[in-house]
Amino acid sequence: MAQPELVSVTIVTYNSGRFIKRCLESVLAQKYPSLEVIVVDNNSTDGTVDILEQFDDRCRVFYNDENTGFAAAQNQAIHLSRGEWVLTLNPDVLLLPNFIAQLVEAGYLHPRIGAVCGKLLTISATFDLPERPRVDSTGIYFTPMLRHLDRGSQEVDNGEYSNFEYVFGATAAAALYRREMIDDISIDGEFFDADFFVYREDADVAWRAQLLGWRCLYTPNPRAYHVRNVLPGNRRALPAEINMHSVKNRFLMRIKNMTADLYKRHWFWITVRDAVVIACCFTRETSSLKAFPAIVSTWKRVWAKREIIMRRRRVTDEYMASWFQKEPTARPAPKPTPARVQSRLKTARG
Repeated sequence: MAQPELVSVTIVTYNSGRFIKRCLESVLAQKYPSLEVIVVDNNSTDGTVDILEQFDDRCRVFYNDENTGFAAAQNQAIHLSRGEWVLTLNPDVLLLPNFIAQLVEAGYLHPRIGAVCGKLLTISATFDLPERPRVDSTGIYFTPMLRHLDRGSQEVDNGEYSNFEYVFGATAAAALYRREMIDDISIDGEFFDADFFVYREDADVAWRAQLLGWRCLYTPNPRAYHVRNVLPGNRRALPAEINMHSVKNRFLMRIKNMTADLYKRHWFWITVRDAVVIACCFTRETSSLKAFPAIVSTWKRVWAKREIIMRRRRVTDEYMASWFQKEPTARPAPKPTPARVQSRLKTARG
């Protein structure tokens, strides 16, 4: 039997001592025979390094001298990786044993599937399961206001998300990316945009991938648990720096990826949402006002990225507009069968 494609698991840690040991144990317990695990630590000071040293013989661990941000550190890990598939993983995620194997199997459904996501369920910061399972994410969707949200977030898991579907994108907390897509959509060697530093970088990747003609598949079989701290309703509980990057990145993402047609279709709701965000920065969240000078300082660089994306765009206005709806949007995808998967594997391996 041919050796399965190598999967590189890339994890960025920053003061992740509460979570990283159990995360790595769940990765190393995967029922997938061809894995490499790469961890980049962003200068943690909470004991994370002491825990990572226990895994030096089973993982490749790199220690940065400063916090370079999630996006840059993930790029660093991806550049160090060798796999045909890359699983970006947050340190506060626990994988069930077949998670990676089932993601990879689904990824061979079609050669233009560039990203695959499974069903993420919520778990507390103490890793206690809720009495009733709740959904964390079954993929990213966008609204006409250009808000990006997680499908099913905080809903009780009653089996609604049980079909194979194409979705807009995957949350980078646990997303499997095809190496071919990573290489194709990277700009100046960056898959995740380092100007984002942290937050919304996965939605930016999803938008860029859609523009360049790649698909994201949601498969209900792979399951994992995620401790999610950033939710739309808990901004006041988040560090001011996170909120500032959230404001900055919502505009950077739009500068890079929004087409004139999409703006014309939804200009009213986009303007309403912008007015709300800006008003809140002036009245309730003044620490986020720093986002606007940051946008100005990166304008030329971000606009240059936009020009590259738009030159390489491969899809129509109608196609892109179909994803920006009031309700979460997904499209049916055929369920992988052993024969279909084997056929795709043979094609992929020549």
